Amino acid sequence: MAVSHFTKLDPNINLLHTFRMELHTYFDIIRRRWWIIAALMVLTLAFTLLLEKPWQPRPTSYVLGMSFSVGVQPQEIEDAYTYDGYYTALSSEYLIDDFSEIVKGSEFSTAVSERLADQGIEVAAGTIQGAAQTGTVHRILQVTVYGNDPEQLPLIADAVEATLTEDAHIFMPRLLADQGAVYLINRGGVAAIGPGLRERLDLPLKLALAFIAGVGLVFLLDYLDDRIRTRKQLEAVGFKVLAEIPRK
Repeated sequence: MAVSHFTKLDPNINLLHTFRMELHTYFDIIRRRWWIIAALMVLTLAFTLLLEKPWQPRPTSYVLGMSFSVGVQPQEIEDAYTYDGYYTALSSEYLIDDFSEIVKGSEFSTAVSERLADQGIEVAAGTIQGAAQTGTVHRILQVTVYGNDPEQLPLIADAVEATLTEDAHIFMPRLLADQGAVYLINRGGVAAIGPGLRERLDLPLKLALAFIAGVGLVFLLDYLDDRIRTRKQLEAVGFKVLAEIPRK
């Protein structure tokens, strides 16, 4: 008794073949107009070097960080249960989030600028607003001050600290007028910092975007191009190809 053996073709083979054919088609499209991609990348590189001039030395930047806590006095109400200070702690947590936004505002930076002006130090409110960054870590308010002058930076930090600890009630009068205050719990020293990650990746990202834009433009031009270039294109419009003349 003879036994016949049949081999079942794997459908993944056809998919792989189709995928390879598509890759060849895409490569041919890019190869025909590769100079567009190269031109965009060269122009991007030239304009970036011309505007940013990375060969020139950059001024050293400095940073100084401070940490603050907000305390609120619990209300003493006779014959009333105050939940063991739960709402007092919750209010402090909310106030820290609020002050994280207050420090970023123009009113706070103006108050710091005026405090510095009283000491004979002229720093614009906009400069202070751009130099101060805030955040919260474990219910602690973090204030970081950046600048290019290592001698002026501690003076700005002093004014920020004094404005927060002495004049906090001006920004939150209802909650801090008689019941709470802002406390400095930690202050670091002035430290030099190098270029940030965004600055280091600026040129590579621009070149990558130029490459992507160039590839998109190449495929758009190919889509708008109605010339016949390949055997498949000719067969797609109903013609039968008998022979091909190779380029070489």
